[in-house]
Amino acid sequence: MKINYAARRAVEGAFQFLAIGITALVVHGAVSSYRILAKIPVPGSGGWDYVTVDDVGRRAYVSHSNQVEVLDIDTRQLVGSIPGTPGVHGVAIAREFGRGFITAGDADSVVVFDLASLKRIAELKTGKGPDAVVYDPATKRVFAMNGDANTASVFNASDGSSVGTINLGGGPEFSVADGNGNVYVDLEAEGQLLRINSRTLQILDRWSVAPCQRPSSLALDAPDRRLFLGCRSDLMAVVDADSGKVIATAPIGDHVDATAFDPATKLIFHSTGDGNVTVFHQDSPDRYTFLQKIATNRGSKTMALDLRSHDLFVPASESGNFEIIVLGAE
Repeated sequence: MKINYAARRAVEGAFQFLAIGITALVVHGAVSSYRILAKIPVPGSGGWDYVTVDDVGRRAYVSHSNQVEVLDIDTRQLVGSIPGTPGVHGVAIAREFGRGFITAGDADSVVVFDLASLKRIAELKTGKGPDAVVYDPATKRVFAMNGDANTASVFNASDGSSVGTINLGGGPEFSVADGNGNVYVDLEAEGQLLRINSRTLQILDRWSVAPCQRPSSLALDAPDRRLFLGCRSDLMAVVDADSGKVIATAPIGDHVDATAFDPATKLIFHSTGDGNVTVFHQDSPDRYTFLQKIATNRGSKTMALDLRSHDLFVPASESGNFEIIVLGAE
């Protein structure tokens, strides 16, 4: 049987092109169907701040008043709480040491807890007003961002010993680590983004992110070296993680406080206080398409992403009742 190889290659190429197109449609279609999947009631009163998802341990840690609520993200049931964290803000997970780290802003400290038992292990003194906190796997260190002191307190995750303090030159708002020895921090009032060498604790770069004003939230696409900033000037800014150049901007809602990036679906999410999550698709590292605004609840400005299920967890308060809104694709 004689085979026409040129014709076969043409057909194969057409199928490959069709497969790419179908994949893109599936991604865009899934995003357009993001909706509220569940609302999980949480007892107690008071406000909330950050949510942290441990996608390996299958738990979400939600800052709530003066304690942390712990949620099983598969069963969507509360499994415990960590009290004694006055002015709680952020939670960082160091799974290789079985430890978590909570910033207690009113106590000027970081509370260390055991991931299995949720019991307190230690309390580490920081600068004034610790807020965001990040674990850097490259150095196995924890960086607590002190919003009132304009510094970062750095600790070894293994034993809580102090490594040093970094003078940031402004009030830090959020931070991410790239796993290669860089920690990025945005300074809201200054409109700047810092790159810190996590080994030497030296500030390598201090970049203006104009036209982004008051950068508040931050997420990272590590392979493509892109940072996604949520700006209180109602913008998303995409920044090159090596040069600090602003690559692209796009409008989002008002009073953003959380940003997340899903490397599997190439989606970027921004949660804003006007009660929406704005979703973009990363078509390429330098090109982005707006996809959807998902209605949540007014004031619900924080959020976390589960990389396994691709669900979002958004704290909310309605008529004085606290709950976690779960958003996902059908």
